[in-house]
Amino acid sequence: MPDIVTLTMNPALDIATSAEAVVPTDKVRCSPPRHDPGGGGINVARVVRTLGGDALAVYPAGGPAGLALETLLERDGAPHRRIPIFGPTRESFTVDERRSGQQYRFVLPGPVLSEAEHKACLDGLAEAASDARFIVASGSLPSGVGADFYQKAADVAKGLGIRFVLDTSGEALRHMRSGVHLLKPSIRELREWTGSELRSEAQQIEAVRQLIGRGICEIIVISLGAEGALLVTEEMHERLAPIEVPVRSAVGAGDSMVAAITYGLARGLDLRNAIRLGMAAGAATVMTPGTELCRREDVERLYGASL
Repeated sequence: MPDIVTLTMNPALDIATSAEAVVPTDKVRCSPPRHDPGGGGINVARVVRTLGGDALAVYPAGGPAGLALETLLERDGAPHRRIPIFGPTRESFTVDERRSGQQYRFVLPGPVLSEAEHKACLDGLAEAASDARFIVASGSLPSGVGADFYQKAADVAKGLGIRFVLDTSGEALRHMRSGVHLLKPSIRELREWTGSELRSEAQQIEAVRQLIGRGICEIIVISLGAEGALLVTEEMHERLAPIEVPVRSAVGAGDSMVAAITYGLARGLDLRNAIRLGMAAGAATVMTPGTELCRREDVERLYGASL
């Protein structure tokens, strides 16, 4: 059985291409497209496997895009459990503009899930994770799924005695009450969650400590982009310096960070080194084009250099 089971409630068929320039009205001639299975938890599972770990992705999918998503996961040899749904899986389209180096990301809306379908997702998660060590829930929630859904997933993890890792935002984040072992918001998501600008590091630490004190989570890792990351627990905090690399695409960088942190913890790394591994995976992902995720050799090189 896998050490890590991921949950992706709003997966996507990711399509990436490039064009010399993106301009209105005219036809935009594109390079041959790259297709990848996408969505937060699916990306997490893919990166865990890239690093040599054992992960299984649980996700709802339907329609032609859902079938294509399943085919791509099978192509990549990625263990997965598809929960069939009636609505079509969403598609995400990324265009890299060669002339400017800018990236354009078009994300189509996802399906509407029925109550029976999202209950089937929780049941499938509980069954798939019965012998796992970590559940990772990542990404947005589709229409039809209540904002408290991730709290229900955390309750599933608690019932199984499994550590729950969460990476989400908006209403799904605001509805969390308890049961999160490690939470990884960006600084933007933390500001939205708390309703405060949190301009200084001291303000950020104080806000996080209040959330920890309310029993929502045990550990918060705030991703600060080019400024690194901030680790906060009830007992300590530490600012971790960024890993500087050339940036090609930010797609999947946050998912890669979560994946490598969880993989590191599952392998017995201490918390600080697991986060450094996560930062290395995130940095390695921004070095790759389009929707491509990190490469193991890049992660290992960047992690070794950061110690």
